[in-house]
Amino acid sequence: MQLQTREIVGQQPGPHLLITAGVHGDEFEPMAAVRRLMTEIDPQALRGKLTLVPVVNESAFQLGRRTGEDGKDLARTCPGREDGSLTEQVAFALSQLIRSADFYIDLHTGGTAFTVLPLSGYTLHPDPNVLSVQRRMAQVFGLDVVWGTDPNLDGRSLSVARAANVPAIYCEYLGGGRCEPAGIDAYVRGCRNVLIELGLLDGLPNIPHPPLIVEDHRPGAGHMQINHPSLCDGFFEPTVKLGQRVQTGELLGTVCDVLGQRVERIESRYNGLVIVLQTFPTVSAGASVAVVMETPS
Repeated sequence: MQLQTREIVGQQPGPHLLITAGVHGDEFEPMAAVRRLMTEIDPQALRGKLTLVPVVNESAFQLGRRTGEDGKDLARTCPGREDGSLTEQVAFALSQLIRSADFYIDLHTGGTAFTVLPLSGYTLHPDPNVLSVQRRMAQVFGLDVVWGTDPNLDGRSLSVARAANVPAIYCEYLGGGRCEPAGIDAYVRGCRNVLIELGLLDGLPNIPHPPLIVEDHRPGAGHMQINHPSLCDGFFEPTVKLGQRVQTGELLGTVCDVLGQRVERIESRYNGLVIVLQTFPTVSAGASVAVVMETPS
């Protein structure tokens, strides 16, 4: 299995930065942003090497959904297997690329079902030197929130980078099945900022405003899929907005059955900021419908 990549090699020596999009097949702004970078980065101005992957999970993209034909979540399958299922083979190829790089950026959105407050995240890596670089990369990317979380969550692209001591960040920008021009622009600008910060390009980073920075050292922090699960199958109606501050016990939304006879309340477990919200009404029991990031009051 080989991923379709584009390498831009600079005229001067320098580090190797890998940028990927399309780990999930329904996340479209990152794919468009990476294609723009392919045409906009001038090799004459570049130091080192830039490897770009616009669609990691082509099977999922062709189906227009989060996962590929085998139903496995690529972001939970790394480092994969060379002789495994299709998604496991893709995970294996992606993991090899990550290990070959000096730095890594993985671009995401909330896909068709969720919207995510624009953020840059990283693992709270045990190596202080790696952690310091990751903090710089995340802050200079220029999104609203910077979020450091549990480094021990496995199966992810960033867990491969963690094990290889490759400084890495992931980014999220809205979603909901759209391809917002503002998201594409933010991702192109953010990637350029990191290229400048790491010395691959000259210039000054363009950071629209200082981000909110939160580091959560608790086990499981950053595992969005276990945050505020639905109590039943049904129809989800949010009562809050993305980016809203909420208090513990505040209503985030309700889930009802098809007749509206059973109505379950989803209440916030924390004081903090709503950073993920399900916008697709159909929900399954046990699936997360919202993520609240605990923040200083």
